[in-house]
Amino acid sequence: MIEFTFWDILRNLVFATRWTVLLSIAAFVGGGVVGIAILFLRISKTKWMRRFASGYIALFQGTPLLMQLFLMFFGLPMLGFRIEPWTAAVLGLTFFASAYLAEIWRSGVDALPRGQWDAGASLGLHYVQELRLIILPQAFAITRAPVVGFLVQLIKATALTSIIGFEELLRTSNAINNATFEPFTVYGLVALIFFVLCYPLTQYARSLEARAAAR
Repeated sequence: MIEFTFWDILRNLVFATRWTVLLSIAAFVGGGVVGIAILFLRISKTKWMRRFASGYIALFQGTPLLMQLFLMFFGLPMLGFRIEPWTAAVLGLTFFASAYLAEIWRSGVDALPRGQWDAGASLGLHYVQELRLIILPQAFAITRAPVVGFLVQLIKATALTSIIGFEELLRTSNAINNATFEPFTVYGLVALIFFVLCYPLTQYARSLEARAAAR
């Protein structure tokens, strides 16, 4: 057993937290970009595009995230792609996030009255301009609370990437616990760090919901 002081454990966990934060940001941004593309397909006037987007969303919402990560990390090398744990983690979480974000934003689009589309048409805007200038800004505004709420879930989901070897907070904590045999201290600090990351976002999502309800 290796001797670690409390501050040694805390310092190493805080250092590992940066990878959890970076992974969360990369997956959220990547998921947002892909999610917007899926959203365009989901609300498209073309039937096969809507079906493709619906199938994509159903696939990633209806299968375990851990299985998706396994397919990225173990499956892609069998097709000839060399992939590192960081890349597999980002790709897996990006596709996972994109399905949920696309559906959240689609609900925002559906919540807008038909008159918003008609107003754009009366101004002579074509379909893409209507989306860019009228529909999407409003859809994004009314779905801010669920998007922030999903970000909280995404941060917690990064813990699963430890199983494919990505050195984030949970994998580091497992290594420290194996060396110190102090599970209550190690995992208690991990829980506290996740709480510090997620609680402010949860409160922010609630405040957004309260503002929306007050309008």
